[in-house]
Amino acid sequence: MIVIVDYGMGNLRSVEKAAQFLGKTVKVSSSAAVIKKAKKIIFPGVGHFGKAVGELKKRNIFNVLIERIKEGVPFLGICLGMQLLLGASEEARGIKGLGVIAGRVKKFNPKNVIVPHMGWNQVAFKTEDLFRKIPNNSFFYFAHSYYCVPLDKKVILATTDYDITFTSALRKDNVWGVQFHPEKSQALGLKVFNNFLEL
Repeated sequence: MIVIVDYGMGNLRSVEKAAQFLGKTVKVSSSAAVIKKAKKIIFPGVGHFGKAVGELKKRNIFNVLIERIKEGVPFLGICLGMQLLLGASEEARGIKGLGVIAGRVKKFNPKNVIVPHMGWNQVAFKTEDLFRKIPNNSFFYFAHSYYCVPLDKKVILATTDYDITFTSALRKDNVWGVQFHPEKSQALGLKVFNNFLEL
């Protein structure tokens, strides 16, 4: 069973429709019992880092997600869902994320670029992985004001330039994160979803 985590935020229906279009059976749920049975987990993300953590704890699924990741369940975090994999964010100082990948989340400098980073931008990947059968430097759709800075640079799967070169995709063992929105990235976004779902 593929579970899309419902925490009251995020493009849940868009992600669900993308998976269904690919012929996959998915379940949108905020139930700890359902998440504990998941064979794969997708965490879509739109919203505020601190509020998202609060909603996960309110639904008693914050620790469940950490447990499932430690058990080796394939996990894909999208946008805010990727940021929550890290330990802390400038968006919500003092609030801890899932912490399954060491690092922190920083804000783009509004003196240098328009914030949020909105629209299509290129993704340069270091290895195929989630990007199998996708040309390098392809364009994907972004909508974010913060970016991930992992401590271990070996987890960086892809980068994108926007004033700085930031991490636009990462992987550590059974955990993947993408800063862009596959569900808004047309055919190539669907291919990223398909590559994850067919793992």
